[in-house]
Amino acid sequence: MGKINSVSWQARLRFLVLTFLGLAIALMLNFPFWAVAQTPTNSNAAINSVEPSTVPEIPSPVIRPTNNNELRGIWLTNVDSDVLFSTQSLQRAIKRLKRLKFNTIYPTVWNGGYTLYPSKVAQNSFGVAVDPVPEMKNRDMLAEVVEFGHEQKLAVIPWFEYGLMTEEGSELMRQHPDWITNRKDGSKVFLLGENNEHRLVWLNPAIPEVQKLLTDLIVEVVIKYDVDGIQLDDHFGMPAEFGYDDYTIAKYKQDHFGRLPPEDFNDPEWMAWRARSLTTLMRKISKSVRAIKPNCLISLSPNPKEFAYNKHLQDWYSWVYSGYIDELIVQVYRDNIEDFKGELERPEWQEIRLKIPVAVGILTGLRSQNVDIRQIKGQVKAARELTFDGFSFFFYETLGNRDSSFESLLFAPAARPDLKNIASVGS
Repeated sequence: MGKINSVSWQARLRFLVLTFLGLAIALMLNFPFWAVAQTPTNSNAAINSVEPSTVPEIPSPVIRPTNNNELRGIWLTNVDSDVLFSTQSLQRAIKRLKRLKFNTIYPTVWNGGYTLYPSKVAQNSFGVAVDPVPEMKNRDMLAEVVEFGHEQKLAVIPWFEYGLMTEEGSELMRQHPDWITNRKDGSKVFLLGENNEHRLVWLNPAIPEVQKLLTDLIVEVVIKYDVDGIQLDDHFGMPAEFGYDDYTIAKYKQDHFGRLPPEDFNDPEWMAWRARSLTTLMRKISKSVRAIKPNCLISLSPNPKEFAYNKHLQDWYSWVYSGYIDELIVQVYRDNIEDFKGELERPEWQEIRLKIPVAVGILTGLRSQNVDIRQIKGQVKAARELTFDGFSFFFYETLGNRDSSFESLLFAPAARPDLKNIASVGS
């Protein structure tokens, strides 16, 4: 009896050891080394991240090798920021970003209805070649960004920040008032900003001349500058309440045996019909860029899937599967870490990450909102634990005087994600 008990005890011990080793191997496979290295020894965050309550109820995605690749981007804008307004400040900023171990910069080149580089397309379309502010006079800001960025081995991806938006009263709107869409009551303006200082209107994506303007601006940048890609974002859409302008109504009636569009702008068929104009424009841009420069990256920084479609008719999910975009940076601007993680655990990211790199847009502050570095670090940590392909911070000026904190966060250099490796695993 004693011998039998001894054998049973040894068997149970072997079973426990093998189980422990299996769990350890599983954790090593599912968490890249940089995520493990970032986890403090007094934290149980890595354990919590694999509890059943936090894992989406879908099949586990293929975990591809990371090869230490991580998108580390930052947006450079001309709103609440001076970084683009002089050659000297731009050069200092790019050297700083290299020292902090970023690898990608997204400088705005289309804001308020004006280009921030000398543009023949803009000149021919509405008579203004570059944003008429003194800081852009006698300069080619984008040429400077490309030169300084490539000197520091950073990817330079110009950001068409305003997309289909323009400021009310811009020269673009004054020259082409018929290109602006409106609500059912005829109103056209969106008020944004702390004091409603931004009066925004939207170009109608269904109008061929609007499609040509956006496509030609992007093609101009790809031809004229040695850029690594171009980026559009959530403003490359149209608020769902718009589309009741004369042009769109006439086109809808033509496609629907003379019927008027539904009065409810949330009508599913009416939404889908208008969304197709944006998809058509996205297809034209993608096809035109690839015809000129096949390796030019097409990046998109949208809102999450349902919000993007329901609020701005932006069907980016189908764009990924149609091959129109090569990189996704989803804007997840949440203060609560559980809400942040919950968004990253949504099932669509699991699918898309097998096709293209998917990174996370993280808010580092606004003029009226300070974001604590602990929140930023917690969100980066969550993105790493969930094996996203990196992150981009909005925006440069809000890095503030926190270089030491960002240096500890970006502790070693990292290359951008390799699209070909991801595509080969996801295929």
